[in-house]
Amino acid sequence: MPTSRFKLSAVLLSIVIAFVALYLLLGRDKPVEVAVETVSFGTVKDTVTNTRAGTIKACRRAGISPSIGGQIDKLNVKEGDEVKAGQLLVELWQEDQNAELELATSEARAAEATARQSCIKAEVASREADRQTRLMKDRLTSEEAVDKADGEARALRAACNAAHAKSEVSQARIHVVQAALDRTRLTAPFDGIVAEVNGEVGEFVTPSPVGIPTPPTVDLVDVSCLYVSAPIDEVDAPRIRVGMKAGISLDAMADQVFEGRVRRIAPYVLEVEKQARTVDVEVDFLCREDCHHMLPGYSADVEVVLDEAGRALRIPTEAIMEGNRVLVLTDDELLEEREIGAGLSNWEWTQVTAGLDEGQEVVVSVEREGVEDGAHAVREAQVDD
Repeated sequence: MPTSRFKLSAVLLSIVIAFVALYLLLGRDKPVEVAVETVSFGTVKDTVTNTRAGTIKACRRAGISPSIGGQIDKLNVKEGDEVKAGQLLVELWQEDQNAELELATSEARAAEATARQSCIKAEVASREADRQTRLMKDRLTSEEAVDKADGEARALRAACNAAHAKSEVSQARIHVVQAALDRTRLTAPFDGIVAEVNGEVGEFVTPSPVGIPTPPTVDLVDVSCLYVSAPIDEVDAPRIRVGMKAGISLDAMADQVFEGRVRRIAPYVLEVEKQARTVDVEVDFLCREDCHHMLPGYSADVEVVLDEAGRALRIPTEAIMEGNRVLVLTDDELLEEREIGAGLSNWEWTQVTAGLDEGQEVVVSVEREGVEDGAHAVREAQVDD
């Protein structure tokens, strides 16, 4: 009897142990998968970025038009052409000005010939006056003849001077007509590329009335010098200084980040309705040789470097929760919440000054369900490329 009772107790105990084991197995939480990053040393930059997309602009861009109205007679360029400084771009009808120039040139030649004639007569009269003076000394002529010869010589010298002055006036008239003729020719003020042409041969162009802008006849852009103008929030603008380094990113060249330097900070705040107040910051490209494929008007983002730590203990910024807290994956595959000391920071990396050591793993998938302090976790499976 005691043996049977003992056997029964052993069976019941085995059943209880089995139930307890089953309960523990079923009741244990399923581990949550987490993405982790290793705490390591690297560069951390404190940066400021633009609030809205910036724009690539040319250092020199001119919308040029003739200073007088007229009909386009010659159009020597088209959009996309490269031109040199002084190259003729557009020429207005100018037959009337050419005729004026020809007339002025002929008048100048005639005036010069008249001046030569007058001066020759003056020279002859001067010699005659000298001769009469010598004869007077020998009492071979009268005083009246000497006075007459001298007066005629002085009169002809004055006529010579007047003729020379008239010739100079004629030359000045040529310059006036030439200046008017030059106003019918539109030339490039600098080397550049023709971005836009507004007009065709035979069309009339007129200068812009005061206060009323009109499209330029030729829009010329110097693409040898480009910079980025970007709006920075008014809160961040006071921290920026001219000369600070910056990174430039373009939507058109998404795989590259270009080196830049702050060249100018606008001395005023832009106030646009329904938008944050901003300050325009201009950034020069430092690698000019890489700019020949860029076009003014490209959208661009700038990241101004305010401070930089060359070798700092860092973690991804996305791993940091409110209150500078992070979740560390321990060797026991448990998540442990820790508060850290944070130094320099940007959207990608944050410097750790206390609370973590190199080689530890922090969770970057902090928004996932079940990711919390004390949770059982496993590393997310890595997918090979």
